[in-house]
Amino acid sequence: MRRDETMTGGRLRRGGRGVRGIPAAAAALVLAIFMSLSISVAGPAAADEYQGEEAGHPLRIVAYILHPVGVVIDYLIMRPAHWLGSHEPFKTAFGHED
Repeated sequence: MRRDETMTGGRLRRGGRGVRGIPAAAAALVLAIFMSLSISVAGPAAADEYQGEEAGHPLRIVAYILHPVGVVIDYLIMRPAHWLGSHEPFKTAFGHED
């Protein structure tokens, strides 16, 4: 007998009983109906209008310029340095742990 089979009155009964005796298919149906109703009832999110006067903060402009530089430094210097430091003999010298 498999795990999902039970003997009732001399008959072999297969049943996918879920939580508290509710069949798994019925629980999945109720969940699908609940999720579809909750999505259909939800309204649109409110957002502020774009205001160009407040959008040009000087640090944001500097960040637009410096971010690509940081990515290049990360890929060309920092990642290869970490790779070297994670292999012997540097692994022991720098105390790198896996």
